[in-house]
Formats: sequence, C-alpha cells, structure tokens
Amino acid sequence: MRIFQVIFVTLAMLAGLSIASPAVQAQAAFGGGPAHIAAQLMAESAAPAPGKGTTIAFAMKPEKGWHGYWENPGDAGLGMTVTWTLPKGVTIGALRYPVPETLLISGLMNHVYEGPYAVLANLGVAPDVAAGTRLPIRVKAEWLACTDKICVPESGELALELVAGDGKVVPAMQARFDGWRSHLPRPLGAQATYQIVDGKLRLSVPFPADAQARDVHLFPLSDGLARFAAAQKVSREGDRLLVETEAGEGFKGGAAQAVLRTGDHVGFLLSAKPGEVAAIAPKGLAGTILLALGGAILGGLLLNVMPCVFPILGLKALSLAKAGGDERAARREALAYTLGVIAACLALGSLLLGLRTAGSAVGWAFQLQDPRIILALLLLVSAIAFNLAGLFDLPAFGGGGQLAGRDGMIGAFWTGALVAFVATPCTGPFMGAAMGTALVLPLGAALAIFAGLGLGLALPFLLLAYLPALRNRLPRPGAWMGRLQRILSIPMFLTALGLAWLLGQQRGVGGMTIGLGAALVLVLLLWWLGMRQRAGRGGWLQVGVGAAILLVGAAMLLPARAPAVAAAGEGAFVAFDAEKLDGLRAANKPVFLYFTADWCLTCKANEAAAIERAEVRAAFEKAGVTVMMGDWTNADPAITRFLEAQGRSGVPLYLWYAPGKEAQTLPQLLTPSTLTGLVR
Repeated sequence: MRIFQVIFVTLAMLAGLSIASPAVQAQAAFGGGPAHIAAQLMAESAAPAPGKGTTIAFAMKPEKGWHGYWENPGDAGLGMTVTWTLPKGVTIGALRYPVPETLLISGLMNHVYEGPYAVLANLGVAPDVAAGTRLPIRVKAEWLACTDKICVPESGELALELVAGDGKVVPAMQARFDGWRSHLPRPLGAQATYQIVDGKLRLSVPFPADAQARDVHLFPLSDGLARFAAAQKVSREGDRLLVETEAGEGFKGGAAQAVLRTGDHVGFLLSAKPGEVAAIAPKGLAGTILLALGGAILGGLLLNVMPCVFPILGLKALSLAKAGGDERAARREALAYTLGVIAACLALGSLLLGLRTAGSAVGWAFQLQDPRIILALLLLVSAIAFNLAGLFDLPAFGGGGQLAGRDGMIGAFWTGALVAFVATPCTGPFMGAAMGTALVLPLGAALAIFAGLGLGLALPFLLLAYLPALRNRLPRPGAWMGRLQRILSIPMFLTALGLAWLLGQQRGVGGMTIGLGAALVLVLLLWWLGMRQRAGRGGWLQVGVGAAILLVGAAMLLPARAPAVAAAGEGAFVAFDAEKLDGLRAANKPVFLYFTADWCLTCKANEAAAIERAEVRAAFEKAGVTVMMGDWTNADPAITRFLEAQGRSGVPLYLWYAPGKEAQTLPQLLTPSTLTGLVR
C-alpha cells in the first residue's frame, strides 16, 4: 500500500502549488498559503523539574472539512514528522498519537482526525540541570492537511520558552492535558495472539467479558499486518475478543503492534505474538437476522400510514373493489404490487451497500439528501395529485411507463416501486435497529432485511387480495369511488407542498421557487394532455418528452450550495459536534442528543409533539441539560459515522447522556413525559 502514499504525497504537493495566500507567521501550507490545520506547541508545566520533566503537546485544530493523519495514515496520507532543536540536558520522547478515526475515500482507508486533537511527547530534563536554567525548545513540524478532494503539505516553526523549576502545573493546564491523555491508547496489559492463514488475519485479544466495546476497529502499526480497507469482523466469546480481516502484504512476521479502538476516542495499544487462534462459532446469528427481519416487516407495515402512501394504497383497494369477485385477478395484481415494492427496496438497499463499499458515508434514505431527487419527487407527486383530482387520465394500454393509477400487473408493479421509493425516508419504530443491523450483516442477510421492509410495506394490499373475508368488506363500485379518488388527492397535494418546503430547506428560496415553477409548467402540460384526452386524441409522447426536459433543466438551475444556517447557540439547541459532546460528558453535564432531517416525518412529528414543547424545554433548562441536534437533511459524513457507531443507518435517533453514564437510546416515538421523566 506504500505506493499509494508515494502517489498521494506527490499529488498533494502539486495541489498545494495552486494555493497562494498571505503567509501566516510560524505556520504555512506548501506554496505559502495559510495552514488549514492550526498547530500550537504547549507544555503541561512551564517549569519542568530536573530529573523529571513534563509532557508537551502539539495541539492541532483542523478547519471544518479538513483532517490530519495518525502515525500510520493508512492507504494514503502522512503522519507528522518533527525535527527538534533542544538545549543541553533536555530530551524528547517519541510522539504519542490519540486513537484515530476511519475515513474511507474512493476505496482507500485513511486513519485520520477530523476534529481538534493533540499529539503528545514526554520532555525529560536531566537531574544536573540547575533550577532557573532557561530551556528554549524549538521544533520544525510537518504534517499533511486534506479534504476528501485535495491535500496540502503544511509545516510550522514552533517554540516553547521553559525554565527549569519545581514542576508546578496550573489546574487548567492539567485538566487540558488529562483530557488529551484520555484519548491516548492505553497499554492492553496482556498478550494478544495472531494467526495468518490463506491471506486471512485472525487476532485474539484478551478482553474482559463485562468490559464495554463498541465501534471496534483494528489500526495496525506493523507494516503489512492487515489490509487497511478490508472489512473487519469482530466477535466476542467470554474474556476474548476476536478480529478477523484480510492480511496485508509484506508483513515480516514476529511480534506485531496495533491499536484496538473500543469506543469514542478510546482504545488499547496491544502487542501480539504469532500462534494458533481458534475461530468463534457464530452463535445467535440466525436469531439476530430473524429479529432484524421482523423489525423490518413491522417497520414497513407502519410506513403505510404516511400521507404519500395511504392514498396510493386506497387506490389499490379501489382496484380490488372494481375487480369484484375475480379473485384470481386480484391476487395477480397484489403479487405484482408486492414484487414492485420488494424490487425497489432491494434496489435501494443494494445501491446503499454498494456506495458504502465504495467509500461513501451514506445511510438509509440517502437519496433524499440530493435536491435533484427531491425535485423529481415533487414533480412526480404533483402529477399523481392532479391525476387523482381528475385533471387527466392515465392510459390503459400496456407498457412500463405508467407508474401509478393503472389497472393490471404492469401498472401494479410500478405502483409498488413508486410507493417504496417515496415511503422510505424515515426509520420509524422497529425499523431503525433493523436497518442498522442490515449494514453489518453478510450480503445475503442484508438483502433479506431490505426485502422484509418491502414485504411489510406491501402487506396490507396482499392481505386484502388473499383474504376474501377482508375483500368482501370493501363497498361495491359506484359513484362514490370518483369522489373518494378526489379526496385522496388532498394528502398528495400536501406531500407535494412538503417536498417544495424541503427543497427550500436544502437549496433556499431560489431552489423552492425553481421547484414550484417546474411543477406549474408540468401541470400546464398535464392540463393540455387532459383536454386532448377528452377530445379523444393522444399526447403522452409530447408530455413525456416535455417532462424529461423540464426535470433536467430545473435540476441544472438549482443552486449549487445549501443556504447558510443560523449559528449554533441562537436557538434552544447546539449543533452536533463530537468534540463538544465529549467535553460535556467529561464535565459530567447531562446531554440530550437527537438526530433529525427535514425530510423525515417521524422526526418532525416527535419535535412538534415532544422535543419543542414548552414543558420539556423548561424541564431541561431547570436540570441544566444541553440539547444537541444533528441535522442530516443534507449529507454529513460525521453524522453518518456517528449513527453507524450507534448501530443505526438513518434518522431519527434519540440519545440521553446522564452525568457519568453511557448513552441511553430512547424510543423512536417520543412523548413529553418520556423526556421530562429523564430529569426527574
């Protein structure tokens, strides 16, 4: 993998040549621009005691969207290098890095820091150094700063002016260094064992059965021990933790070193010797899959109450009423509808898994983070609403282009696919954990869970078709069906209005105006089509071509960037920040953390019904609770990774951090009493 690093650094230097800004004193990017990762050299004690010394730190603060690298950067990147200029009697130990994060970009695994971090080192002062001796510390540090698109080599001439003394440490500085030390990997205290067979690495780590471990990841220090971008399977059995992954290239054998992450900024420095490592029998995997499958089916069933799904389900019920006693036709149509729903869920699930494998930080409902998809849905839902309102009719001849409202198996299939596409923005009750589990299961099991979601979504129509007792309760066909169809257009119009609002949230007033303008032009096209249909003439080809041109043109006109949002702290919450969350928890402050998105109906319902209620705000304010919100309306890799660490693939997610305790996951349907009960 070192060849990637050679190429990476060369490209980084070339990229850096294009950046030119006024130089920043002591720190600069390659080519003279300002540093994107600010570095500050600090000492825990300004008066280190002879014979003891102190701890020094490179306090690094990346700009938003930039990251620095761990000592073993992964497939690409560079760690920090330092050149010291020291006075007589002073020594500096090896750099000690905090536990890193993983960042997969285009199939390359990076070991990085995306928030503020500190690299520590021990400074020793010889016993014969006299008290009061000046100890000027000089260092030239070099590091690499990157985004997901560009890298810039940076450097800094940093200095400390110390004086040999009594080693006194001011409390504020000690607290800061204690916080940094808590992020360093701790020595494991026991010998790990590894075995490499047929290109597979199996690492056994002694780990107490009652010790907590989540978001476990192995960061190799020994060259060639493991392939960085390969999936890592983690299992536990008694007092043993097992990591299985692909072995790397060029490993020389013998003792191996690595860091094992076991939580947020928490991990162990381990040394492993070669030996035989027994596999852990997969216990309970079948039970896990069945539980997740059941959650997916129940979650899909509940999605039928969404306003953009219920009218279409009502139309399908009307089609069964029209079928009358033709049981065979009803069942064929229900099967086609079910196949359409399941096929769409499998397609979305496969695309999600494929994007994640390719390195994209995406989760469930990722498609709704793209304003172009929202625009397409706005036009589609508007067309369905005006069809239900009677503006035009969908044709009865064959073909796959009719997405909804048409009798027959082809129409039923595309109706099911449409329902699945517009009904899956949120992870409601039962569904959140199921989708999160699907992302860590083998491919076949993951696809089974996505299919289970589709089955749950199609279940009401399937039951109506296959249970005559239910179907016989449907009223007989009559004039009421036309009136009901027009009534069902109301929730579809409301859905279109909501999509226009969402487009405004993602791309501002300009984006919403473009979306509404495109919808207006589409309605004029459909009105023209309706007039031609009533005159017994065609026009579908012209409307189809016009709608396609309209969609492409409107998508190209959408603003490229999201509108500026209000600064955190102006409202009743603070914006999600993992570093700030760690600080609040370290200070034993209670925190209510929730993740939401403007396209998530469950999220918005919970906010209106519980989170934003006056009694909840008053209770939280009285108890000193910090309310932190993660907004996932637009793609945010940091939020995606945090959700994954909690075993979730989408929103909503509600977490309660009591002082000094681990996170408590709250239900996905909240009430005011649920939240106020947390602080009683």
